[in-house]
Amino acid sequence: MQKRLTIASRLTSVTVKWFLASAIMLLLVACAEKPAQHVDLGSWYYQKGLVDDAILEYKEAIRLLPRDPRDMSRQELRLASKAHYNLAIAYSKKNWFELATVEAKKNFDLQPTQENYRLLELIEKRNSLEEFDSPATSAN
Repeated sequence: MQKRLTIASRLTSVTVKWFLASAIMLLLVACAEKPAQHVDLGSWYYQKGLVDDAILEYKEAIRLLPRDPRDMSRQELRLASKAHYNLAIAYSKKNWFELATVEAKKNFDLQPTQENYRLLELIEKRNSLEEFDSPATSAN
């Protein structure tokens, strides 16, 4: 009886791993040339604690969108703003505050809302604290 339970639990574990791997592969294939799906996958990665993978997905979504906001539809503008917002958060999580500030500024430029301004303001404050806390180097 014990042996059957062990075999059943191993099969269940293998089945779950196979299912997760298959789901990730399907998402990756579905993301080809679809910025919204890259943002969604980046959010999924971020929620799972895979911040580096999330960053790559947000950057890919931004790469696939038109560079000039004047060439974007409203939906693309919202998506670009969301990608920059999420990228700023992910960079902050990695303590990369200079990069986070750049992304927060791009986000605010695309959609100048109070929420986006607060994000920019918080990251800039955190960045200035990092600069203040770092030891000064002197040239002797």
